[in-house]
Amino acid sequence: MRTTVTLDDDVAALIEGERARTGESFRAAVNRLLRRGGRAVPPPTPPPALPELPGSPLLDVSDVSALLAILDDERRAQRGVA
Repeated sequence: MRTTVTLDDDVAALIEGERARTGESFRAAVNRLLRRGGRAVPPPTPPPALPELPGSPLLDVSDVSALLAILDDERRAQRGVA
């Protein structure tokens, strides 16, 4: 495949440095560096599954307003306010 690409100065310097070091053509240096860069980032791994605990939950955390009401009730009880 033939294409036109505008390289930043630091990228062009990297390629020229590789060419000087290895003696390979511009095309070969670009292809090798692109292949190496494409393999450098491993695919993301999914997070480990959370363990399933026995029993049933005491609170439904999906209902935020109910959870906040319970917390407010607990705070009032600690302060002795009805």
